[in-house]
Amino acid sequence: MPASHPVPPTGRLIKTASAAAMLLMGGCAQKGDFGRPAPSAWNSLVATTGTLAAQYRNEPASDFSLTDDERTLRDRAWRFLMPAAESETFADALANLTRTRVLPPSWREDDVTSYHAALVAEPFRSPVSRYRRLADDITADARLIPLFVATAARVANADTLRLRSLPFVKSLDDESIRQAAMRVAENRCLVAWVRLETGVRAERYRYALQHLLVEVPSVEAVSVERSLAGLDGRRVMLDPLLPAAAEARCGLVEAPAPQAARPIVAKY
Repeated sequence: MPASHPVPPTGRLIKTASAAAMLLMGGCAQKGDFGRPAPSAWNSLVATTGTLAAQYRNEPASDFSLTDDERTLRDRAWRFLMPAAESETFADALANLTRTRVLPPSWREDDVTSYHAALVAEPFRSPVSRYRRLADDITADARLIPLFVATAARVANADTLRLRSLPFVKSLDDESIRQAAMRVAENRCLVAWVRLETGVRAERYRYALQHLLVEVPSVEAVSVERSLAGLDGRRVMLDPLLPAAAEARCGLVEAPAPQAARPIVAKY
């Protein structure tokens, strides 16, 4: 039999792109309760492919099984990593492939106008309904943040225990230690991603409110503004979970350029 050869980088890239295309053609993720991904063979395939794709890009991704809290953390992250408003099937599928890491986070939609565009495109009997839908989406985000934070804190405590245990388990090989470190980094980067996206969503909500107020003025805007203030008040609950630079370290945003050192002027 001919000797097997490693797949060249271009070949692996083509295979990854082909897998992404196949998954994209399959449509959006099959949804369960509260918009979360339903347990199914299809969603498992997407998740597995996402882990492999993330590993290929040298992003933190572990082959370890998820703990109950880690699985819950990913379920509760779902809302913040998917579009806030119903969109076109292609855009939803693209967002899901990004959430599951088949595609890198750089594929995510950063357009601040996207929520407003989707909101005004939906058929409503009255303009007031748009304000109420906006308020409902904002409130749903705000209510989920404390639950996400509580789960993230439990995961962080478990990760601390995991790392502290490594020196005492003498039978661990280098690969097991690497997988443990990758899972800790993976969990932290997921929290960083959610923290980033909650800010992006707040900006989209604020843009939608401001433009609705010009397009179809209504006293309902007062209620929406209060909801936004509540969301901003709860978003700060995510800050103590990670250092400020976590998003840059995880590759979610560009790291700030290092400032040139100021010359030291000797005093005589």
